[in-house]
Amino acid sequence: MRGVVEFAAGAGVTLGGLAVFTKAALHPESQIFGRTLIAGINPDEMALTYDDGPNDAATMELLELLERYGAKATFFMIGRFVRMRPEIVRAVHAAGHVVGNHTMTHPWLTNKPADLIRTELKACNEALEDTLGCAIRYFRPPHGARRPVVLRAARELGLVPVQWNVMGFDWEPIGADKIYEHIDGGLARSRKRGQGANILLHDGFDKTMGTDRTDTLIATERLLERFQRDGARAVTVEAWG
Repeated sequence: MRGVVEFAAGAGVTLGGLAVFTKAALHPESQIFGRTLIAGINPDEMALTYDDGPNDAATMELLELLERYGAKATFFMIGRFVRMRPEIVRAVHAAGHVVGNHTMTHPWLTNKPADLIRTELKACNEALEDTLGCAIRYFRPPHGARRPVVLRAARELGLVPVQWNVMGFDWEPIGADKIYEHIDGGLARSRKRGQGANILLHDGFDKTMGTDRTDTLIATERLLERFQRDGARAVTVEAWG
C-alpha cells in the first residue's frame, strides 16, 4: 500500500484521485487499468490458485492432496524459488497443473520503473521456461498490485494477467478454520453474482523457502471435500481464458 501512495504522490495524483488510483492498482477485480482474467460465468467452477511457491515445506504435499481428489490447480511461482527447487516445479507441471509467472523476486510493482518491471517478468519467465521447456501463459502480479505499464509488460511477453475474486487471507497466522471461513464468504459472493470462484491461497512465502503452510493444506482439503459434495468443478485458470 505504501508503494501505491508514494507512486501516486510522485505522479501528482490529488487526494480525490488517490482513491481511484488505489482501487485501480490494488482492488483485485478492478479493470480500470486494463483487462485482467478473474473468473468464468459458471458459478459451479472453482479455481484453486496458489502463490509464492515452489516451497519444499508444502508444495509436494499439496500435490498429493490434489491428486487424491482428482483436482487440478494453478501455481503462480516466484522465479528465485524456481531456480532453487526446479524439481518441485517439474513435479507440479508433470501432474497436470498450470504454472504461472509471479515475478522473479516478488516486488511491489506499483512504484517500480518500467525497466525493472520488465526484467522481473522476463527473468521469471526464463526461469520457468528453462525448467519446464515450454512457454508460460499466465501472470499474477505480487499483491495483485499493478498499473498500466505492468499489464503492458505482461502482454509483451504473451502473458495473461490473472487476479482473483475470493481470498483465504492465509498469509496471516489465522488458522485453517478462519481461512476456510473467509473462502466460504467469498464463494457465496461469487455465486450470488453468477461467477466462478478464483480462490487465492499460498503454498509458499515470498521472503523465504520452507514456510509452514499446514493450515492452507487443511483448508484446501475441506474445500475439495465440499466441491465433491456439492458437485462443483475444480478448474485451472485455463478454463476461463
